[in-house]
Formats: sequence, structure tokens, C-alpha cells
Amino acid sequence: MPLELAYSPCPNDTYIFAALTHGLLDGGPDVRVHLADIEELNNAAARSQFALTKVSYGAIPFLMGRYRILPSGGAVGRGCGPLLVARPAESPPLFADFARLRIAIPGERTTAFMLLQLALGARPKTVQMRFDRIIDAVASGDIDAGLIIHESRFTYRDAGLIAIADLGEWWENMTLLPIPLGAVVVRDDVDAEQARRVADAIRKSLAFARANESAVMPYVREHAAEMSDDVVRAHIELYVNEFTDDLGETGRDAVRALFARASTARILKAEVEPRFA
Repeated sequence: MPLELAYSPCPNDTYIFAALTHGLLDGGPDVRVHLADIEELNNAAARSQFALTKVSYGAIPFLMGRYRILPSGGAVGRGCGPLLVARPAESPPLFADFARLRIAIPGERTTAFMLLQLALGARPKTVQMRFDRIIDAVASGDIDAGLIIHESRFTYRDAGLIAIADLGEWWENMTLLPIPLGAVVVRDDVDAEQARRVADAIRKSLAFARANESAVMPYVREHAAEMSDDVVRAHIELYVNEFTDDLGETGRDAVRALFARASTARILKAEVEPRFA
């Protein structure tokens, strides 16, 4: 029986999982794939819907009784954090002032929103919307500012917006650690041996993509039709890195630090210890 695997249609995920999804790996596990926006995946994981799923690290503290974190396939890195953007103004507000303004966010349980609350030291006024609608909402004046993720990082200037804060830079300066954005988690009814096989298959799928880009890029572009080739390439280069192959101790330290800071700031109601597969 195939395992259900859910991930986003963003270029980094389709690039990582293309070979596994299309049965291009010798001896790879059989998977049935579901693609959805990251906040949809966070919400589905809260219902334990998929055996394997990509989720935000901001959602993982709420999943630790049902899922473990796989060491491969995640999004952890440097220089790749979410941005707070706004329209330019003659006297732009100070960063702290945004706690009182209306901010569009890509989801309550995204890592981006957790980082924004940590950096502001408060929970701002928010309007939740899909990540790909935020730039237009800010540019049109419907909202004061936007918290952007994914490929929006490469396109917000085209809409005439400016970056108010780079929350990844803030995190790295505060902790000297990479930014833990997202992870593949495995449900607890998948045994340890099978989880290891899946983690190994994800690494092999990524290695296949790196060695055979002509075989996987049509799948990537199929789900990134509105992006230019340059944006697709920049997206993959930014979010797919050595931590995608293996989280390692540095990556694990970053996850623990995020959860600990969120607990101290009372974004989380209790201390949460991450569970790694």
C-alpha cells in the first residue's frame, strides 16, 4: 500500500521530490502524492491526514504527539528567511510600529509568523491569506504590510514594495544559527525502519535531481507556470542546500532554539522538545 506524501508546489519541493514521486528511484517506496499550500499542509497535519508531509516548523510544536521530524527534505538555511514588506513612504513607520498595523500573513502556524512575533515581541494585528496574494494586497493598499515567503522574496520589488525587516537576518544575528523554515514529518504509525527508508529515498531523490535536472525540471515548471525561469532557479538555489540532505546537529540546534524562544515568548503554551526520526 503506498504511503501518502504531501508537499507544496513550490520549486524547492517539486525539485526534491520529483524522482520519488515519479518512481525514478531503484527500490524507492511507493507514494501517493498530494500538493497543497503550506498552511493547508499545516492544517492537514493537525488532523494527522498524511503519513508523510512537509510542514512549517511553526506548526511542528503542535504535532509532536503524532509526528517525528525526518532529517532530509526540509527547508533550513541562511539568508532565506521571510521578509516584512510595505509600500514606500516619506516617513516609514519604525519596525516596532508594525505591531499596531494590519499585516497580511501566510498562516497562523507558519514559521514566518512565529519569527515575526519573536522579533516584534508582540502579536500584531493580522489578516491571513495565501502567500501568493500578499504582495498584491499590500501594493493595492488593502493592507498595511505583508509577511512574504517562498518566491515572493524575489518579486516584491517588482510591485514597488520595500523590505521593512528581514526576519531571517534577525534570527541569524540573534542565534548564529540557520533558519528552520520547514520539515518533512512522518506520522507515528510509520515504523522506524520505514521512516529511515523514506529519509534515504528523499536524499536519493534529491541526488537524482541534481544529476538529472532535464528529467525533473518539466515537473518543477509545471507547478511554477507563473514564475520566470530565473525565479525558479533562484528559488531552488536558495532553499535547497546541505541541510536538505541532512539536518545535522546544527540544524537540530536551530530547531531546539526556535521552540525554546517561542516557549519563552509564550507563543507556545508549554515547552516542546522536538522529536527526530
